[in-house]
Amino acid sequence: MPTLPPSARHDLTDAEWTLLATLLPAPSCRGRPRTWGLRSLVNGIFFRIRTGCPWRDVPERYGPWWRIYHLFVRLRADGVWQDVHTRLLAQAQHTGKLSWEVSVDSTTTRGHVHAAGARKDSVTRHSGEPAHHGFGRSRGGWSTKIHVGTDADCGVMSVVITPGQAGDGPQMVPVLEKIRVPSTGRGRPRKRPERVLADKAYSSRANRKYLRSRGIKATISQPKDQVANRRRRGSAGGRPPAFDTAAYRRRNTVERGINRIKQHRGCATRFDKLAVHFEATVQVAVIRYWLKRLS
Repeated sequence: MPTLPPSARHDLTDAEWTLLATLLPAPSCRGRPRTWGLRSLVNGIFFRIRTGCPWRDVPERYGPWWRIYHLFVRLRADGVWQDVHTRLLAQAQHTGKLSWEVSVDSTTTRGHVHAAGARKDSVTRHSGEPAHHGFGRSRGGWSTKIHVGTDADCGVMSVVITPGQAGDGPQMVPVLEKIRVPSTGRGRPRKRPERVLADKAYSSRANRKYLRSRGIKATISQPKDQVANRRRRGSAGGRPPAFDTAAYRRRNTVERGINRIKQHRGCATRFDKLAVHFEATVQVAVIRYWLKRLS
């Protein structure tokens, strides 16, 4: 009696595939029919990202490894992964499953030896690829940082990839600027959170000014040196920024959201040579979370 292979226990369920299939581009009517179904190839992509194995080691039951890899790269180049993520956020907004209390944080991902050696012409061959390939020197060696903004239920709303030595504070604005949730009816996409939660790494005048100018409530803890400097200046130091202790306790959602990303070994360790491919890897992991949440 045939049984499901143990490694296939995390494949897309029927409900998840039904939801995802409506968001993927329709197959072309030209040419020969596909030997391998789209669902099988997409499951191969999820398998590789979940396990972190080389593309050549993806089990044959999903299809030829090069077809799975080509599908992943083509959908990335066409902006499909980003579009799927955005449309899932729109569905969550429409069904009332999206919160606009956004928490911002980052995590560092070590680069594997297989991630080294990107081609010199990759910057021109792949749109959006930076010259540094998203790699930088940190205390742990070559690494990449994943900056995310999550809602109150640990759902990742935006992702920014930087070299490992990049500071957290300057990336708050890029993370918030990437949040874009289209409306199912008329009107512009929503981009502005109601409140932003962040730790002391994001406590800067520039970030607070950005949030204040847009009417966004800020709950950001202050480092001790900023508090001491304001007190030392006396009345010239101004009032301390408002800080809601009860709201700050909810900042753990971003750390739990990051942990869910890193449950995928392809995100916990970087195996992709190109920054654009690693960003797509993180996006696919985020898409899988939203599929489970909405299906």
